[in-house]
Formats: sequence, C-alpha cells, structure tokens
Amino acid sequence: MSRARCRRAAGTRLALADIGWQLSRPSGARAAARAGWGDGKSATVVARPILPRADRSCLHVGSRSAARARDLARRYEAVRRHTLTLAEPLSAEDQAAQSMPDASPAKWHQAHTSWFFEALLLRPHLPGYQPLDDSYHYLFNSYYEGLGPRHPRPQRGLLTRPSLDQVRAYRQHVDLHIHQLIARCDDTRWAAIAPTLELGLHHEQQHQELLLTDALHLLSCHPWRPALLDSPPSPATTGVSAWLRHEGGLVEIGHDARAPGAGFAFDNEGPRHRVWLEPFEIASRLVTCGEFQRFIDDGGYREPRWWLSDGWATVQAQAWRAPLYWVDASDGNGDGGLGARASGAASRWAVFGLHGLRPLDPAAPVMQLSFYEAAAYAEWAGARLPSEQEWEAASALPGIAQLHDQAWQWTRSAYHPYPGFQPLEGAASEYNGKFMVGQLVLRGGSVATPPGHTRPTYRNFFPPAARWQFTGLRLARDARPRAETHA
Repeated sequence: MSRARCRRAAGTRLALADIGWQLSRPSGARAAARAGWGDGKSATVVARPILPRADRSCLHVGSRSAARARDLARRYEAVRRHTLTLAEPLSAEDQAAQSMPDASPAKWHQAHTSWFFEALLLRPHLPGYQPLDDSYHYLFNSYYEGLGPRHPRPQRGLLTRPSLDQVRAYRQHVDLHIHQLIARCDDTRWAAIAPTLELGLHHEQQHQELLLTDALHLLSCHPWRPALLDSPPSPATTGVSAWLRHEGGLVEIGHDARAPGAGFAFDNEGPRHRVWLEPFEIASRLVTCGEFQRFIDDGGYREPRWWLSDGWATVQAQAWRAPLYWVDASDGNGDGGLGARASGAASRWAVFGLHGLRPLDPAAPVMQLSFYEAAAYAEWAGARLPSEQEWEAASALPGIAQLHDQAWQWTRSAYHPYPGFQPLEGAASEYNGKFMVGQLVLRGGSVATPPGHTRPTYRNFFPPAARWQFTGLRLARDARPRAETHA
C-alpha cells in the first residue's frame, strides 16, 4: 500500500441534511452483543427517519425565539459535520493514537464534544433522555469535576474501545436528541438552553482546532511525516513590516455583553473595562520564518542572554534548537533523508505542517513557538511582546495585518480574570476561570481556527512552554510621547 493511501481515511461522513435518524439498539442480549453495545466491538446502527426537516425544529418555540432556534439548529448541523470533515484524512488507527499527555486522540475529541452536549443539555433538560452508554460519561469528561470522575488525560490513547464506529454512533445519538430538545422547547425552556447550546458550538470549534494540532503532532512523530492536506500550500506573500503607533491613554478592553447586538463571547472575555496604556508601537505583521532563521543563525538557541530563566532551563532540558516542526535538512534529523529531499539545496531547513514536510518558506509566519521562544526572539530583535491590552487596542489600527488567520500571537500578559469577572453558572462555571494561573494569553487566531470563531476580545491561553499549537509572534515596543507644541 502506498503512503498516500495509508494516510487516507476510512471514516464515514455523517450528515443530518434532510431527515433526522433514530438510533436504536438491536433487541435481545445476543443481538446486542453481536452489535457491540457495551462490549467494545464494532457497533451496528439501526436507523430510521423520525421527523422531516420542516417539522424538526422549533415545534413549540414562540415567534420571538423561533428564528434563533432555527439558526442554532442549522449551525449545530454545520459545526458537527465540519468536525467529521476535519477527521476524514485520518485513518481509524490515526484517530485512536495519542502522541503525548497534552494531546488527545481525534476519536476522543469527537466523543468529548458529543459528551459536552449530552452532559450539559440532554441529561438535565430533555425528559426521559437515555444515554447510549452510561460509561461514556466517565470516559469522555475532560475536566468537569462537578460532573463526576473522569478517565485520566494522559491515558486517552489507551481507549481503544469504544471503536471509532461506536463513537460515530454516539455522535448520531446525541445529534438526534439535540434536535428533539430544540423541537420540544417552549419560550421559557428555550431561554434556559440556548446559551448553553451556543457555548457548545463554540466549544466544538475549539476542539476542531485541537483535533488538527493534536493530529499534526502525532503525524510529526512518524518517520514518514504524512500530510493532512494533499494540496500544496499557497506561497506566502509578506510585505515589509512597519511600526504602527498607538497613542495609548485610557482605553476600553473586553467584551461588552450589554452592548446592542453583542454576539457570543466566552466568560473570560469580559466584562468590558478601562485600562491605561502608555504610547506604544506594534508591528504591522507577524514575524516570518526567514526572520526567525536569522535568530537561529546568530546563535539564538545557544545564547542565554536572550532568554528568561525558565525558558533557558527548558531549552537546555529539551534540547531545543529551532521551532518544533523545523527539520535540519543538513543532517536529516533522523528522518532517513526526507528533510533533505523536501528542502533541496536551497535551504538548510524544512518545515512540517498540514501539507507535510515542505521547504522552509522565508515569507511565511513562523509557527509552533513557545512563549519562551517568542520572548527570546523579541529580546534579540530589540523589541518585546505586546500586552494583551495593547494587542486588542491595536487590532483596530489601519494597516495592521495577519490578526486572525495565520498564527495565534503570544502576549506578555499572564492569564488572569478581568476586574468583575463572573464565571458562568452551573457546570459551565469550570470552563475558564479555574485555569487562570500559570498560563500566558495569546490573541488572534490561526490557519486552523474555524472561520468566524475568533474576535478582537478573544483570549486564548497556554503554558509558556507549549509549542505544538499554531503559535507565533508580533513585535511591539515602547514609544515616546509626541512632543507637545505650544502657541
């Protein structure tokens, strides 16, 4: 079998386009055992249409809420389909493997996002709801202590059962009952479930990006370094970086939930509040691979003076000498010469990404950087990282580019609650607030972020040594106040 075929998916696309489907267990103990319910074998799904599309949504929702209910139902289907589309290039074996404790298998991401809708919506709000398998509540809980014990994160790759087919059946089961929940809601109940349903959609979009980054890390560990995407990447076109000035002063930061037409935001994005900023300048674009290569060539990974103390200790302990997915083509880096063949004679470096192992593109934004590496480069370049408040204020400046579609951008800001922060109520209270320690804020978005998911107030966060995400940097520096003139 060719390598190209090895990396093709055997998975099935699922769609809830025109009808809903009722999933039922085969009757009788022997039939259930043959189908694999509860014993880890491949599941047999018995499906029958239940409601035509026109009758499926908003049967009891009043006119004021009906439009939003229909919109959320359509978006729910689109988001759920997109998760499966992202997983298609992965084989069943790919989707079960876990490359490190911080990553999760693609199969687990697909199950956990279904668990979220089941645990926070179906169990508490759909009378008579019967879970497909009660053990899934333990297997696919991530970190919600209030909802009970959970399988250890570093051991998710050991969950060879349920099978991928059974996880897909679980997704169908949850999808069916979410549509039933929407259909049965009156205005009062709809007001109670709509915010959690909206949260669940954005939660799944977060896991869509994690599915890609975790799968990319897994494939980077394979000697073949197979590609997730068959098409070659478009050549990067990066103009000259310019310094954009912001005068500072008293600025408003964060999401204003009370503003007319305010859309969705996570609880950690608010409340909106005022901060004082000194004048500063920020780069119009992200740092490129070519620029970062000059830092490497200048001995950046060998010179402790550029590094924070913890960062230098990490460089030494982990033997870092380049961004995570850079391959030194001059020595093959243990890849059987694949790096040299990918990069040719033009460059010392090749870079592994969604399109496989490719020659380093000097104009492309540098990615897969830790906070430590971003801060060291900024120090070497005679600049610094922006604060998250500076980044948000600067996002409206004319001429600023690459905000949301290339790489998440490290800031120098610790992840902490805004003044007046209030977590969500109930189980969702654990979504963000309890992680506000030991993390750094990233702003923007990346090539793997679903379109429309981010906004200027969005706060991503990771520990400072994390570097398997699509993370890069934008430079900033202090600016002198403009000279005052007097008549």
